[in-house]
Amino acid sequence: MTSSARPLLNRRLAEFGTTVFAEMSALAARTGSINLGQGFPDTDGPEEIREAAVRALRDGRGNQYPPGPGVPELRAAIADHQERLYGLSFDPDREVLVTAGATEAIAAALLALVEPGDEVIALEPYYDSYAACVAMAGGTRVPVTLRPDAGRYHLDLDELRAAVTPRTRLILLNTPHNPTGTVLTREELTAIAELACERDLLVVTDEVYEHLVFDGEHVPIATLPGMRGRTVTIGSAGKTFSFTGWKVGWVTAAPELVSAVRSAKQFLTYVASGPFQYAVAEALRLPQTYFDGLRADLRAKRDLLSGGLAAAGFTVYRPAGTYFVTTDIRPLGDELSHSGDGFAFCRALPERCGVVAIPNAVFYDHRDAGAPFVRFAFCKRESVLEEAVSRLKALAG
Repeated sequence: MTSSARPLLNRRLAEFGTTVFAEMSALAARTGSINLGQGFPDTDGPEEIREAAVRALRDGRGNQYPPGPGVPELRAAIADHQERLYGLSFDPDREVLVTAGATEAIAAALLALVEPGDEVIALEPYYDSYAACVAMAGGTRVPVTLRPDAGRYHLDLDELRAAVTPRTRLILLNTPHNPTGTVLTREELTAIAELACERDLLVVTDEVYEHLVFDGEHVPIATLPGMRGRTVTIGSAGKTFSFTGWKVGWVTAAPELVSAVRSAKQFLTYVASGPFQYAVAEALRLPQTYFDGLRADLRAKRDLLSGGLAAAGFTVYRPAGTYFVTTDIRPLGDELSHSGDGFAFCRALPERCGVVAIPNAVFYDHRDAGAPFVRFAFCKRESVLEEAVSRLKALAG
């Protein structure tokens, strides 16, 4: 027990408590509900990749500290992946850094590149760790809000440009975008790239859902003119290979940017995921048929859940990517939607029909803008989604 009246949590993190994911997952367990809240698959990834991890353990590879930048096999596989898919050439020894998942990569990048008082522009709604990482770096987050229209969330490029000030240090992107499922178009990314070059901004881009694009194309902003030297690209194995517990992520960037990020990263986890790094190196070299099959499977699940949500009375924003679908609860009526209060709706939903979702307001600084929107995850077995759809029909009366 402390004798001081001073708060124990520092003021930078005072606004961040237990995440809503923990709250809603606990609610799912307590009520026996289907958890479509937190974004993790309910099946493991390819058996040959799991066996590769077992083989690494048995062979004694990675059981002790791996090299700080990551094992050479994985760094080479990441570089090959970027070259093969996007024509981006990276030196595995100087321009690739392995991290403890994408979340550490984001934290290390912001801690390394942001000075206290710098402004960081992020597309709102955004993954909740973004706000916490900006705060830990002492920066000021500046949200630019994606707004729904005609079945898709859109970026207002004029609003983005107006958000840039002399204090702006970097733009934090996420495409494919969690939670909205938006995939930024080549035209949108070109405009962002031109703005970054014009105002001499860095870009940190979270591309962990790069292989989960159902409509349109994934365009890494680092491929656009002027962006190779000012972009930190973040990737991850968890979403692509359905091994989220392995926590293997990475950064690709110019040498001076990777060096900066590594300077922060080495004092966070130092190293992690030793044996799993060898397995992910093999995973990244799976044939294209694996990636095509994953995309087709999740596209079918997207359509299944989206159709069920629409039939239950939600307005559905059909995602172009990721494995989340955002809905507007207001068409359900004031009583069922709690007058458009997503928090109240999500807390009542498990008792009402045995399904758990996440209120999108947690991803907003402007909570009112996100209040009526709710996110569901469809990275589950088809039978689970079918049961969830059946339960959700209760909302339609």
